[in-house]
Amino acid sequence: MKITSIEAWPVFMRLSEPYAIAYQQVDSTTNVFLRLGTNRGDIEGYGCAAPEQDITGETSDSVLRAIRDTVEPAIKGADPLRSTHVMEKLKELLPGQRSALAAVDMALYDILGKVCGVPLWKLLGGFRDRMKTSVTVGILPAAETVARARDWISQGFRCLKLKGGKDVDEDIERVLLAREAVGKNVELRFDANQGFSVDQSLRFVKGTRKAKLELIEQPTPKNEPALLGYVTRGVSIPVMVDEGLMSLRDAFRIARGDLADMVNVKLMKVGGIYEALQINAVARSARLEVMIGCMDEAELAISAGLAFALARPNVMYADLDGHLDLLEDPSKGCVTIRKGVLFPSTRPGLGFEMKTS
Repeated sequence: MKITSIEAWPVFMRLSEPYAIAYQQVDSTTNVFLRLGTNRGDIEGYGCAAPEQDITGETSDSVLRAIRDTVEPAIKGADPLRSTHVMEKLKELLPGQRSALAAVDMALYDILGKVCGVPLWKLLGGFRDRMKTSVTVGILPAAETVARARDWISQGFRCLKLKGGKDVDEDIERVLLAREAVGKNVELRFDANQGFSVDQSLRFVKGTRKAKLELIEQPTPKNEPALLGYVTRGVSIPVMVDEGLMSLRDAFRIARGDLADMVNVKLMKVGGIYEALQINAVARSARLEVMIGCMDEAELAISAGLAFALARPNVMYADLDGHLDLLEDPSKGCVTIRKGVLFPSTRPGLGFEMKTS
């Protein structure tokens, strides 16, 4: 089997509801879709990149250039079923371009699933067949935070992630009011997106103790990992690393230094399922709990993240809500969500085929 064609194109999608995090306001995203054609004309593989300048260091234009100038000449004619061979070659050619690598990785796994006639989540192991996800509430005034939290709960969600990191006192107030509004049976998580110092992190955790937060995510700057370790050792709730985990080596350093209790693995950050599986093995050996996270991603990419999560027993948490507010997603239908629970496609591979008119 051979790869005979590589095609990539940008898809601009607005968000039905813009949101704010510690370092930016988001109202739209551009994903890059990828199609790998093969000499078996009935089998094509699809992938999706969701580049983010502040996280992956990429843009949609840089991903398109990488695919055109590097990926296409490097893998055209290659056997897509030798995915490790292909990805190791591309990792050398595209250092640091992780969402571009993730798109190729997804497309290769999609082809494998279609060749086998099996959904990817089963092919990878199929430990479970569904997963509860959190849903995110961006930085809003206290009253709007409460209203948005109640709205998500009315839709069946039972896990909320509140964004913060701009003002500790306001964040404490928002968390306490949200807990009062949603009751004690809803899981609450908090993501500071690198916005806190160590002292602010400690003050925040102490101030929100009554809310019984499930975890605090990336409270301190990603380029100062020792600070995260200070927070981890100084608070009573689990601390999760997100932006500070970009590679397998990062996972090893975090585990060796006991810098966090949990890790947030995002395919766009680490370069796809192939890398995520290796990072997950390190996390499991170090007894670090794992969450599968996402960027603002089309359902095609969410499907890949979900397949990874469903396959591994130690991936205990999901934050796969990046598709919920995207308008005109061409891959809509790759996953299903009912009352806050994600279900994978039953179709082979990632469950996506381009519609032809």
